[in-house]
Amino acid sequence: MALPLLSYGPTSRNVRVAGFEVAGDEQPRIFTAENMPSGSEWDNIIWAAYRQIYSEHQILKSNRQTNLESQLKFGQINVRDFIRGLAISDPFLRRNYQTNSNYRFVEMCVQRILGRDVYSEREKIAWSIVVANKGPKGFIDELLDSDEYLDNFGYDTVPYQRRRVLLQRNTGEVPFNLRTPRYNEYHRNQLGFPQIVWQNEVRRFIPQEKQAKAGDPRNFLDAARAVTPTITPVTRVALGDINIETMVPRKR
Repeated sequence: MALPLLSYGPTSRNVRVAGFEVAGDEQPRIFTAENMPSGSEWDNIIWAAYRQIYSEHQILKSNRQTNLESQLKFGQINVRDFIRGLAISDPFLRRNYQTNSNYRFVEMCVQRILGRDVYSEREKIAWSIVVANKGPKGFIDELLDSDEYLDNFGYDTVPYQRRRVLLQRNTGEVPFNLRTPRYNEYHRNQLGFPQIVWQNEVRRFIPQEKQAKAGDPRNFLDAARAVTPTITPVTRVALGDINIETMVPRKR
């Protein structure tokens, strides 16, 4: 018998407070299919879903789910079903579930599907037990069927990072794809990165207006320096060895 979800207490996160900010460029752009979007608008919704679930460094042509895209455009599935299809697809599970621990996978899915950080380590443990019992697909279904997801995104809105703007601060919260990279610290050490690369030469930036153009003599400066001319040494003769009588011609 599967264990029930452990109870965990939510903390005072920014996402749990109602926002009264004036709409601007710093606010997240909401992509929704409530108003019967056109063809180009469908492309924007699909792109936003890929960017939210896969993150930008995993958006590859080989990872596209063309069948899901067609079903979404023709109204056979809604946006929530499209998000579910992306999250349980083979590229997503192969690059995120199989390369990380359950705790790491829970943290990434909560950020990308629910649009917030995990509240505490207890929430990680609670959801990791769901992953162990129901597998990654069952865990993703639990997130998409939760009241939190339906209250914030419903059936037609692409998830987004909620309440990134922090009042009385110059900068808001860091995006999830920068705060939580694909690999955790353990797997990054196993793969051998980050690596320190030492350069043997110092490269200097040259503005475009100061760069040498075609035909400029500076382009041939290295070639001129590589030329090594051969110098014939001058033979010196001592004065005592010079026979003036034989070497100086006489007038006849």
